[in-house]
Amino acid sequence: MAATEPIRDKKQLHQLASYWLKKGNFRNYALIVLGVCTALRISDLLRLTWNDVYDRKRGEFRSHVTVIEHKTGKRKTIALNRHAVRALRMYFPHRQGINIFANNRKGGASISRVQAWRIIHAAAEAIGAAGRIACHSLRKTFGYHAWRAGVLPVMLMDIYNHSSFEITRRYLGISQDDRDKIYLAMALF
Repeated sequence: MAATEPIRDKKQLHQLASYWLKKGNFRNYALIVLGVCTALRISDLLRLTWNDVYDRKRGEFRSHVTVIEHKTGKRKTIALNRHAVRALRMYFPHRQGINIFANNRKGGASISRVQAWRIIHAAAEAIGAAGRIACHSLRKTFGYHAWRAGVLPVMLMDIYNHSSFEITRRYLGISQDDRDKIYLAMALF
């Protein structure tokens, strides 16, 4: 299995999410936006329920979502940024069942990992996204853009629950172009 890559170009990232929004498919749009904004593995993302993100008593979206990571068994609390809440708010009136990413044909059960891949792959192909874009690309995209914005790698290690910086470094998908920009931008003299 080939390693996936982050979506490095922000314009391309917007096009990827907007592909489904333009088609009026709010579930698929929310999948891409939440995948990037939460940096959750696809297995954890697909297990999210509306109760995880929406407080029925108050009639509002929660500011944070707490999950027990399937892979690590660790508890993780994630702030939902305005982009994530906006995507959820758009999708909320169209929801089916308790799962956020409900399968329209299976009575509200969550879509499969394969279906999530199809959703992401279809959008990537439609916009001509270069590279190996798949489910894990969403998680990697978060880290790549956080790193580019100046977030310390140690914070990304913590967010990802990585045991070493080497794993995080590979995750970020730092390319020669990224290295070149740093060399050329350094005005030391």
